[in-house]
Amino acid sequence: MTDSPLWHPFTPMQAFAEERAPVIAAADGFELIDVAGKRYLDGVSSLWCNVHGHRVPEIDEAIRAQLDRVAHSTLLGLRCDVADELARQLVRIAPAAAGTEPLTKVFFSDSGATCVEVGLKMAFQYHRQKATPERRDLFLKLSHAYHGDTVGTASVGGISLFHTLYGELFYKTAAIPSPTPPGYPYALPEGHDADSLPRWALAETDRLLGEHAGRVAALVMEPRVQGAGGLLMHPAGYLRSIRELCTKHDVPLIADEVAVGFGKTGETWACQTEDVVPDFLCTAKGLTGGYLPVAATLTTDRIYDAFLGEPHELRTFFHGHTFTGNALGCAAALASLKKYEADDCPANARALSEAIGERLAPLADHPHVAAVRRCGVMTAIDLVAERVPHRPFPPERRTGHRAVLAARERGLILRPLGDTLVLMPAVGMPVGLADRLCETAIAAIDAATAA
Repeated sequence: MTDSPLWHPFTPMQAFAEERAPVIAAADGFELIDVAGKRYLDGVSSLWCNVHGHRVPEIDEAIRAQLDRVAHSTLLGLRCDVADELARQLVRIAPAAAGTEPLTKVFFSDSGATCVEVGLKMAFQYHRQKATPERRDLFLKLSHAYHGDTVGTASVGGISLFHTLYGELFYKTAAIPSPTPPGYPYALPEGHDADSLPRWALAETDRLLGEHAGRVAALVMEPRVQGAGGLLMHPAGYLRSIRELCTKHDVPLIADEVAVGFGKTGETWACQTEDVVPDFLCTAKGLTGGYLPVAATLTTDRIYDAFLGEPHELRTFFHGHTFTGNALGCAAALASLKKYEADDCPANARALSEAIGERLAPLADHPHVAAVRRCGVMTAIDLVAERVPHRPFPPERRTGHRAVLAARERGLILRPLGDTLVLMPAVGMPVGLADRLCETAIAAIDAATAA
């Protein structure tokens, strides 16, 4: 049993206490180092947020330099030079497309959940304050989605456990079908095949938007890949079609780019892969290179203008946190972004993705691997008891977790989503490390699925 008083997030503590998890004490490049000096390749980029590796000289120096000026001052009633500059840079690199309204305003928060929560609340208030006010109180969400664990973000997620535990607290929502639900294409809704399901999902979305016309405050989704919901990868064109449906029905689109942003799909923003500009773009994780908790919600002048007015009119967006726009975090983000562009991280991510695909090719014949799914560096390996006929492992066996423990023994840090093993290296990781990443993952899969 552990002697630490620390309560870990999303962790079954009774089992965890018996597993002797490594205590990380240091890091070097793309490796983590425990108190015993053992090194582990960081195969999930420290929960999908690390961009350039650990102890990056440029980011370290930016934080030290900022400490000589000011570590934090509030944005409530004051401005901050590094927060102003980071906002300008985010607007500069935001998705853009001809004929679409640009993202021009930035609201800072401190995590993936909070930046999505900001988008939800902004959309809700916007409709009440626009030129022709409406009381829209319904959010559309994708089935099997995950957007965070605050009340609002859990509301627009599809995690059944959250709804069972906290449902009485939640916002009003309606679910649209995912075009690639868990088990796809092995467990499809009756009457559908892999080709018909995405078409039906879009038709259902169109129908629900029409059915709830004048009531939908926003549609929220992760573009291209539903991350923590199972690394569910959407077919090409689906995101573009959702954007078109939202425009058709005059419903704001909230793009949750927390997990997929900053190069993981091969472009800085997943929305850019289909030339889409959302009404709200939410980013966190990789924003500071994985160093400090800074998040941002970008939106348009049209949304922003609905919040303008004399103070007594109470049109203000009544939301904000103590550490919003923290100076140290913004300095880290600016340094990370400068390095991200200088190193052309999206190009490296594309090369790394190709290398991962090649190294994992032997799993195509593995008796306990149903599929290897990949979008950019976001890689999912589905573990099954039998491939044909498709038969999953019993949940109580925790096969995905067994693979994580086997990888850890071999010097690789991974994390599963059920029996889906996730590989998500930093987008700046040298392509040469793909060999070690994939060979160790395959060895861990062999160990976990044996007998």
